[in-house]
Amino acid sequence: MIDREPAAWLWLKEHLVRLRQATRPGQVPPTGEPAVVVRTAVVTDSAAALPADWVRAFSINGRLAVIPMPVMVGEEIYGEGEDDIAGTIAVALAAATPVKTSRPSPGQFEQAYLAAERQGFESVVSIHISGGLSGTADAARLAAGRVKIPVEVLDTRTVGMAQGLAVQSAVVAAADGRDASEVRRLAEERAARSRVYFYVPSLEQLRRGGRIGAAASLVGAMLAIKPILAVDDGKIVPLEKVRSAAKAIARLEEIVVAEAAGRPLGEARLAIHHFGNRPEAETLAARLAAKLPAVPPAQISSLPAVLAAHAGLGVLAVIVGESSSSVAGCLAAPSKAADAGGNEAGT
Repeated sequence: MIDREPAAWLWLKEHLVRLRQATRPGQVPPTGEPAVVVRTAVVTDSAAALPADWVRAFSINGRLAVIPMPVMVGEEIYGEGEDDIAGTIAVALAAATPVKTSRPSPGQFEQAYLAAERQGFESVVSIHISGGLSGTADAARLAAGRVKIPVEVLDTRTVGMAQGLAVQSAVVAAADGRDASEVRRLAEERAARSRVYFYVPSLEQLRRGGRIGAAASLVGAMLAIKPILAVDDGKIVPLEKVRSAAKAIARLEEIVVAEAAGRPLGEARLAIHHFGNRPEAETLAARLAAKLPAVPPAQISSLPAVLAAHAGLGVLAVIVGESSSSVAGCLAAPSKAADAGGNEAGT
């Protein structure tokens, strides 16, 4: 089943196609919009959980590059996006085969920055998974020091589509002709407005990967507690402990509803990640849609392999963010088709 994509993203794709056409010599945009010179490229890592078709659409002309994060299953190393590893990881986790992750090498980022320079970009904004969970941003900084093109490295202090929302804001701003400092600022603001809440059946995989303290894992194992966790200031923290999976998911739903309802009217956006339990994700999305009728349908996608390796099978993660109205307000008005979809013109 294809992951769900809100109608507003379709409008955004069309808009960026028009911006791309405007940069071609001698070509006038069909809408009469002024030509935009795109100067800033955006680089991120696969922990951003961006939908594959979104990445394909916005990688045209090198505007966006996604660096795969490596996952080691046993003795084999796989690259997110380069290999179909979801099934391999699921089998390995079920069989208790060691699954580990690592940061991309500085050389991978260096090549991405050089590619942007060769394609005529004047600067790069590099947007990454929390430094509290990975050394990816450090690798990006090392690479930035090796190239001539100016690179702004942003540690989003978050992960998943919370990071992805920041990347989307950056891509829109870059395509609209903003300079690197403005692109970074908008991405940073978007990441700061996003929250990550998730449920895992067991803390054991997080403990093995060093992403949560051993004491919290031990308590959960002893009392058969089903934890609800959050990403706070770039780190995974226990939020609540519930005594059954059903109650934990119901409580996760309550937390998300309260968080989304507290956002400015019409601004809340949702994304749901799962691993090996898509039906549960779809059920949760339907329940959230019923309780939050003013919020566009949640984007549903499988958790990236680099995150699934730590969260384990059965994870349900919900990202609560806000639309990129600060960016969308500077762009052309949405088409009637996008309005008909019931979504605001923005991601």
